[in-house]
Amino acid sequence: MFVLTAFKNTFLVLLLTFMACGRSQEAASLSGLQPADDSQEGVIVAANRTEAYFNLLRDKDFALVANQTSVIFTPGAEPGVGKPPWVHLADSLLGAGLRLKKVFAPEHGFRGQYDAGEEVKDGVDLQTGLPVSSLHGTHRKPSPEQLAGLDLVLFDIQDVGVRFYTYIATLQLVMEACAEAGIPVVVLDRPNPNIHYVDGPVMEKDHRGFLGKTEIPLVYGMTMGEYAQMINEEGWLQDGVKSDLTVIPLVNYTRNTPYTLPIPPSPNLPNQQAVRLYPSLGLFEGTYVNAGRGTTLQFQSFGAPFLSGSHFKYTYTPESRPGARSPKHLGALCRGRDLSTVVPPDAVDLKWLVEAYTYRDDNTDFFKTEGFTKHAGTTTLQKQIVDGMSAVQIRASWQNPIEEFKKIRAKYLIYD
Repeated sequence: MFVLTAFKNTFLVLLLTFMACGRSQEAASLSGLQPADDSQEGVIVAANRTEAYFNLLRDKDFALVANQTSVIFTPGAEPGVGKPPWVHLADSLLGAGLRLKKVFAPEHGFRGQYDAGEEVKDGVDLQTGLPVSSLHGTHRKPSPEQLAGLDLVLFDIQDVGVRFYTYIATLQLVMEACAEAGIPVVVLDRPNPNIHYVDGPVMEKDHRGFLGKTEIPLVYGMTMGEYAQMINEEGWLQDGVKSDLTVIPLVNYTRNTPYTLPIPPSPNLPNQQAVRLYPSLGLFEGTYVNAGRGTTLQFQSFGAPFLSGSHFKYTYTPESRPGARSPKHLGALCRGRDLSTVVPPDAVDLKWLVEAYTYRDDNTDFFKTEGFTKHAGTTTLQKQIVDGMSAVQIRASWQNPIEEFKKIRAKYLIYD
């Protein structure tokens, strides 16, 4: 593995790239997070460091694994209506005359418009004319046929640092397929908005799947680039294959650097509050409780018709909306909590999950056991809640496995 660390300004390259790219950006239609220029707190994302990776792409036929978050920020640009301060990476690569041949689309699609879990179709991207191969449909792992003729695969997707958020599974499967095919992988790193802590149950080997492919905590405190290194060096790729991996790091970034995502990473994480609460409220996905889908407070609220009306005073009714066409309890009055103004915890906070379980109608089904186990990564968490353990007691049971993970993780950290 080779991590590039040198940095120099190359505004001429960026200027030529931006001048060549006049296409509208689908990312602009995903509103809710604060616009950003090329940096926050001086952070420079790897995609902006064209001098560090364009030469790796020249004279090569390559594919891009990307979505609506895969952008190059325009230095000094002012946000404006209909003109976001960024250019999609695919447009930039094509505008620079590089031989981008196709794109691979993860969950939610290349332009980020598919619902959670919805099958993403193969097709053609209308804005670039590039063929799109889905990695959230028939294939989750690129097939030899999909990789045929490629010299390299470039990976650039914004993550949120939660194990069951499927982009890290896509990263692992892409690395594995490329290793088997002898194709190098270049990962462009981006900040992790939940990088500042490690918490949650460590997944058990028996429950590996697309919501967790390796035995890591629910919140693992690493960027995509750091995690790619750990996947590769810890032998987590199938049959012990090893990727020819290059990570292009961020500049001016630390684990304590505040960073608000400028583009929603998926349709139901519309703002920073949702992104920060997602590690805690995402566990509701494995229950019959709605976590705000079908409202404007996705992952900033929770509720269900069977929660106690005497305990929960906040109500809402999920509707069919873009990104959540068939939410849980569609059209039904839900009782629960509005968490849109709470201070997000720097931990996986179970208090809301335990509260919902405790104050439900008697004998009401609460857990979708198979789905909850996939999200939690263990059968233990459901049992602990059913047995009446407090959130504090449950969190204490995670600490030893987390400390063991941190020892492994420390070898692969790029940022202080």
